[in-house]
Amino acid sequence: MAETERQEQPQPLDLDTSERLGTTARAVAQGIVHTVKGDYVSQKGERGAVPVELVEKILANWPGPQKNVADQMIAKYGYPNEATPTRLFWYENGPWKRTELTSDHIVHHWPTVHTDFLTQVINYRVPPDKFDDIAKFDGSILLDRTKGEAAGRCDSESANVLGLNMVHEISTGKRTWEDAQRISQESTVAYNLGRSAPYAGTAAV
Repeated sequence: MAETERQEQPQPLDLDTSERLGTTARAVAQGIVHTVKGDYVSQKGERGAVPVELVEKILANWPGPQKNVADQMIAKYGYPNEATPTRLFWYENGPWKRTELTSDHIVHHWPTVHTDFLTQVINYRVPPDKFDDIAKFDGSILLDRTKGEAAGRCDSESANVLGLNMVHEISTGKRTWEDAQRISQESTVAYNLGRSAPYAGTAAV
């Protein structure tokens, strides 16, 4: 197979079961993961973290939902590597290539009305012929073919894992975009009710 053809093949999600997402552990274990080669070295260790006082000053002016998610990210991954008055950034935090949390939001009407403000990125190459299907599935899945990245943008980490699980299943031909939407809707309802939702993870603890 030519090198260019290999590069276009879907790659496993960069979600390492040894660096679990906590509330999304089951989603990470759905047969789409691989073990990260070598020892895990966080970008936080290389870049350092933003001082606690500065982060707290920034978050004091943020809306409640974004502030709550910021607290969750800090509890799980430590203080961000970069910060502006409206954005916090983590790099190589757990299974994610990078995480961006913003005080701004985008209204998203599917699968229910909510706001998007948490973007989480993995290394993943979607075949070009699947781009349209993924766009039909969810407009808040962000693909960068040049970088070989896929990102979920929603209001929680579990929702991003759910979306990226569906990206993998569409990319590999396991599901149509219509089927992926159905699974996402069912999983979202189950997750919000605290029921088993394997693609989105267990209920928050």
